[in-house]
Amino acid sequence: MRTIAVVQHTSAEFLGLIEDHLEGRRIRFRYYRPFTSGGKLPVAADMAGGLVLLGGGPWGSAGERDVPTLASEVELARHALASGIPLLGIGLGAQVLSIAAGGGSVAAPLVFDVGEALRQREDALQGFLPECFPLVRYMRDRPVLPTTAEVLATDVDGEPAVFQVGGRALGFTGHPGMKTAMVEDLIMEFAEGPVEPGPALDSLRERRPAIEDALVPLMTGIVKVLGLMEP
Repeated sequence: MRTIAVVQHTSAEFLGLIEDHLEGRRIRFRYYRPFTSGGKLPVAADMAGGLVLLGGGPWGSAGERDVPTLASEVELARHALASGIPLLGIGLGAQVLSIAAGGGSVAAPLVFDVGEALRQREDALQGFLPECFPLVRYMRDRPVLPTTAEVLATDVDGEPAVFQVGGRALGFTGHPGMKTAMVEDLIMEFAEGPVEPGPALDSLRERRPAIEDALVPLMTGIVKVLGLMEP
């Protein structure tokens, strides 16, 4: 069975609804928590089956409040890209992927919003990316995509929401498997939080069925593009 290394940046944010889709396909995952006492990042051998870099809550990558392990994670992502290791970046993880691939990131305030992502290519995620799907972002800063990246979906303002780098690397600026409890825990975990999160939390609760429905084709496409069912 394939085992994916999943890097957390906070106690609150994890794979969320994605976990069930991986377990249903007999894909194992192991969390790495470098922010805890004695915690560490995976080494190259640990991520042979794949690497997921999760969001960071109020942590960013553009210089104002960088996650402490940023440089090491960029190196891990570069190794994955060079070695053809499946790589999925979510939120802050998408910024790390962008930097590793030759792009960068730009400073932006911490936001928590629930909107819509719009597909830009019919063949995105091998045809499994929905035409329109919920976009849940809890993120500081924004990725600046490398010229080699393909934008698969944007938000309503035209900013990248899903992008692909090479054959086996995907970036999502929002968390496709976000749960309301994860956001509530993020707000409690850090002194810094989004302004007036109540309306967005209400919207997230209301959109739970739509998030679950969209995740079915999304995960099918993610698994196919990243080759997670291949030997």
